[in-house]
Amino acid sequence: MDIASALEKAKKGIIEYLQMAKNSGRIDRQLYDSAVKNTFANLKLWLTDPEIDRVSPKLKAGVVSKIEAGCWEEIVNAYRQTVRFGTGGIRGMMAFDKESILKLKNEGISTDIFKGPNTINDLVFLLTSAGVARFGMAQEPQLNKIVIGYDSRVRGFDFARIVGELFLYYGYTVYFFDAPCPYPEVTFAIPHETVKADVGVLISASHNDFRYNGYKLSCSNGSQFDPEERDKMYNDYIVHAKPADIKLRSFADAAEGRLWFLGGDAPLENFDYGGKEKYLINMHEYHRDHIRKFLYMDNLAETQKKSKDPLKIAYCPFHGSGNIAVRRLLNEVGFVDVKPVNGKLDLFVLDGMFPSFKSDPGEERQPDPGDPRAAKVAVEAFFQDYPDDDFDILIGTDPDADRCGIVAAVPENQRHIYNDQKYYLLSADDVWTLLLWYRLNMEKDNSGKVIDADRKFLVLSHTTSDSITHLARKHGIGLIRSWVGFAALAAVTRDTWNGKEKEFIDLMEGRNDKYKAICHPFAMDSSGMENGKRTINIGALEQSNGFSILGGPPPDRRSLGESGHVRDKDGTFAAVLVAEIAAWAKEQGSNLIELLDKNIFLDPDIGLFMSFYEPDPLDGEYPGIEGDRIKKNIIRRALGYYQLALAGDLTIASEQVLSVSIYRTGKYDAIYPPDHDFQFPDEGIRFYLSEDKLNHLTIRPSGTGNSLRFHIQLHDNPSEEVLYSAKAALRRRGKALMDDLRVLLKAPRG
Repeated sequence: MDIASALEKAKKGIIEYLQMAKNSGRIDRQLYDSAVKNTFANLKLWLTDPEIDRVSPKLKAGVVSKIEAGCWEEIVNAYRQTVRFGTGGIRGMMAFDKESILKLKNEGISTDIFKGPNTINDLVFLLTSAGVARFGMAQEPQLNKIVIGYDSRVRGFDFARIVGELFLYYGYTVYFFDAPCPYPEVTFAIPHETVKADVGVLISASHNDFRYNGYKLSCSNGSQFDPEERDKMYNDYIVHAKPADIKLRSFADAAEGRLWFLGGDAPLENFDYGGKEKYLINMHEYHRDHIRKFLYMDNLAETQKKSKDPLKIAYCPFHGSGNIAVRRLLNEVGFVDVKPVNGKLDLFVLDGMFPSFKSDPGEERQPDPGDPRAAKVAVEAFFQDYPDDDFDILIGTDPDADRCGIVAAVPENQRHIYNDQKYYLLSADDVWTLLLWYRLNMEKDNSGKVIDADRKFLVLSHTTSDSITHLARKHGIGLIRSWVGFAALAAVTRDTWNGKEKEFIDLMEGRNDKYKAICHPFAMDSSGMENGKRTINIGALEQSNGFSILGGPPPDRRSLGESGHVRDKDGTFAAVLVAEIAAWAKEQGSNLIELLDKNIFLDPDIGLFMSFYEPDPLDGEYPGIEGDRIKKNIIRRALGYYQLALAGDLTIASEQVLSVSIYRTGKYDAIYPPDHDFQFPDEGIRFYLSEDKLNHLTIRPSGTGNSLRFHIQLHDNPSEEVLYSAKAALRRRGKALMDDLRVLLKAPRG
């Protein structure tokens, strides 16, 4: 079938499919109008542009084959919009079926699988890169240095290489990782003195399943771009990029000094450096030495080496780029018993198909270290490898190693609370609370007070546990709560460094008229920030297993904070810091769970906080264009329950809702235009179950994907005698609330 015939057939088929979907209630009027306007126009643009034949020669054949087969739903889903540009770049499916992903893996990025502007593919990556490159060239001073990395995603290296070749053509100096790398090493390398780049890109989809890939963008200090700068980049440059703008220069043809490689102390045997092996920077060593500065146990290596029972660490990279980096870091800072978790499905092998996770249709599982199902996979694999051994902690990281999950050994007298499990995945909330408690404890002077407490502050997302806010208040530490995402955490920290904390105080006390109708773009509220002297960030934390320490004001806007770590989450960093706590606890004859019990849950100033989190769907997102309708309908139901709560007429799992709040910043209004009966609550709807507002549940929609997040926080102040029964009671209560919430919203598991 020629292009003209294909377009003629497609025009009719697309309209018929959309009319059927609208008439049957599968999509709403807004989705119908948008898809009618964009789908065929985008399809025609891609099929008639002659430059696409040069850039991706087999692309049109893959599209025409779908038209011949009459796959109108797939065509609509691939062409109704461009991949949505979020806070950290773009992320989406490379293909809608496993067979196409396998074909991509086996044949390469130019294969003739079905591609479109709403899938992740070579053309989308190159168009995005052309927009970023032209944006940089238009700045004053001009941006001309970029760091590029990739993780274990299918064909990640090939995608990263063509991105590097495009930036070389546009005159950038490219710093390219010579092996799959953690995202935190990219964000560390960007502002490092040996590089001082302007932009960073990682080819990764973080913890999403094998169908996904993405393009994670960082600015010159390693944080995500500010919303204003990001929007300008997208609206003025990326949107207008054309296939004609795509030109490549091979690594071999790179001008002298324009191509550098980031890696270890020597070139790798099986990597093609294009004859430029001499331009190699040992970024692994710089990263390790930097992390080591944050450890409190100066004698950790000596203690572990001499110990008759050193800390037993199991490490699982979930087929990701932490497979070398995290184990290397743990060994090099002094841990002597670090066992790789591989199992029958080769968890330690880089494989973007993530074979340790079910991947039958409808069962795509995420390699997320914060998911109890993933933790179970890792624990079972450990005992396949070491049937006669055990571990004190099991550390897991996701494919780009920016998230860290911790499985802890459960004391025998508490296993009945944890479903008789010997090992249990701690919530990120508990891990971060314990991590901060330990670090504050180590920073106390002889009088028992935290040194320079009046200069220190924490930032955490609003879905992160209030155990951290209580811990901060107890020790005189300031605190700012932001919206979800490390971009918001980094932004509120930067504004605090710049003396703008009064804006957060006014916001908290209701004195900021600018944000009466809509929430502040990245800050929710603050506490204890009134003295204007707080400039040292000692923790940036989010419920989704993300952590970093941002430090004090940087010397310039292109640097890390003074004595701080990267300005995005770092699972490799968190892994080392938590391992230090576990080693310290073992020296005291204790463990992580007992430390939590004694120093957090039984502290009357903090108490027992318990968090529950589930996404919906549990993996991936509601499918395609119909998924938009499903998500919006669930949000509409939630907004209806908001009205019931205002009237005092809502119970969830037999618990009375006492008050309710909507958190809306308007950041996704371009995607979900507000009208009289629907305003997208991008940061969620929160239902409070107690007068002190420490018991609540939150329904939070994704802005760029068709999914939702359910968060629950519960609190109690038990005595030591009833701690275990209180834990069990909160677990039962949390499950009941989550189950009833799904019934109310008609959002079943899966």
